[in-house]
Amino acid sequence: MATVVLFNKPFDVLTQFRPDGDRVTLAQFIHNPTLRVAGRLDRDSEGLLLLTDDGQLNALLTDPHHEKEKTYLAQVEGIPTDEAMQRLCQGVMLNDGMTKPAQARIIDEPALWPRTPPVRFRANIPTTWIELKIREGRNRQVRRMTAAVGYPTLRLVRIAIGDYQLGDLAQGQWRELQVSSVSLGNTASASVRTRRDDRSGRERTASAARDTNDGRSRQKRRSNLPIGFRGKRSTNTI
Repeated sequence: MATVVLFNKPFDVLTQFRPDGDRVTLAQFIHNPTLRVAGRLDRDSEGLLLLTDDGQLNALLTDPHHEKEKTYLAQVEGIPTDEAMQRLCQGVMLNDGMTKPAQARIIDEPALWPRTPPVRFRANIPTTWIELKIREGRNRQVRRMTAAVGYPTLRLVRIAIGDYQLGDLAQGQWRELQVSSVSLGNTASASVRTRRDDRSGRERTASAARDTNDGRSRQKRRSNLPIGFRGKRSTNTI
């Protein structure tokens, strides 16, 4: 069995176990040395962080080729226009290229824990909450996306990674799950076997077609021979 830990990371906590001066790290909350972080979450971001002791599961969660959907709640400065929201959905040009299409919508203010320290607002500018779902993991991607369309992110909370949900997990608390590592391996093996079986089937079909064609060619050649020579096999060897 593989261990998966869902951790509600507070603001200003580094997603690492090793000490870093006087900064707060995961070591202040989790004390299992076999766990490794499956994907990062910036120091100034909050919410769901996954850790696991299984290398295969870690790769499934973090490899960009698997395109695991990640859901964020972003409090942005200002009230985004329809055009800005459409740009977030269609893709935004950043300094490292165009982002992939995403899902973005304006939502009511969520019932979250108070942040420490509180977010600094500008009194004369309203704020808006956006739910954003992306399938990439670029550095500070959500913050860069909202800034690119003109609405800087003031607070960012991740609430889901694939099927793993933050739910009602309190800030600074964690929940442990047990996942069958055998089933993960069987799933991968089944995929490989399926591809191999499909290829074998194609090879058998092609071989049967060649045999049929060869048989027809031999039959045609025999039919062109005099009657006395039909059906005789050569005894010469090469």
